[in-house]
Amino acid sequence: MKRIIGLVFSLTMAALLIAGCSSKSAAQSSKLTIVGSTALQPLIEQAAKQYQESNSGASITVQGGGSGTGLSQIQNGSVSIGNSDVFASQVSGINTKKIVDHKVAVVGITPVVNPDTGVTNLSMQQLQDIFTGKVTNWQEVGGKDRAITVINRAKGSGTRITFEQSVMNGQTAIKSQEQDSNGTVQKLVSTTSGSISYVAFSYVTAKLQAVSIDNVKPTDANVKTNQWKIWAYEHMYTTKKADVSTKKFIKYVESAKVQKTLVKKLGYISIQDMKVTKDAANQVK
Repeated sequence: MKRIIGLVFSLTMAALLIAGCSSKSAAQSSKLTIVGSTALQPLIEQAAKQYQESNSGASITVQGGGSGTGLSQIQNGSVSIGNSDVFASQVSGINTKKIVDHKVAVVGITPVVNPDTGVTNLSMQQLQDIFTGKVTNWQEVGGKDRAITVINRAKGSGTRITFEQSVMNGQTAIKSQEQDSNGTVQKLVSTTSGSISYVAFSYVTAKLQAVSIDNVKPTDANVKTNQWKIWAYEHMYTTKKADVSTKKFIKYVESAKVQKTLVKKLGYISIQDMKVTKDAANQVK
């Protein structure tokens, strides 16, 4: 009988030990889903990769979809983090009282054209006239004799909201094809003769011509002082009751390790380097 009781005791202790190990393992693991801004996506993808390398229990999925998608999904609690190029208050249907803003970087946005246009600089007025359809041939603004093909961003895109605030001055863009990501725009402009659109600085490649505005070049240095006016904060929104794993990852993105290396390497600007601030009404101080 003593042997049976001893055996039962040993098995019980073993079961408790296994259960304890399983609980510990579950506590150490974390699964995050991050959705939204395609302008911020490259930075968060790389940060997530580094984070997972030093946190073996972490599993992070990063997807695009646009700022509007990121904001609506975090508001609904469908994701861990919603990425956005704009303040939540700038997007209709978003209840800012339900979510918390974490500004993690600044992104510059630039008009880009296919190199065959022959254009490297436009005035702000000319840029407006192109997107409103008043100017339809590159020859009218000092370029080659080619028809202009406007490629816009889809509604709900934070990049589009920023561009319209900074460039369009309340005017409505002509109807044209619309794309939902910086990456798609990058490919289309590089392969479509006479085309123009706009992308985050991090998406500019040798196959695109970034366009200066009023002879001001789209550079980080000019963004920092607001000489280049098309820029936005990159926001990571969470629910007000974000879990420990979510808070830990955001803290990592805000850390010096990411801000001083990945942010600059991937074409973003650290908030700490900005000489000015901007609010949701696009007022700069």
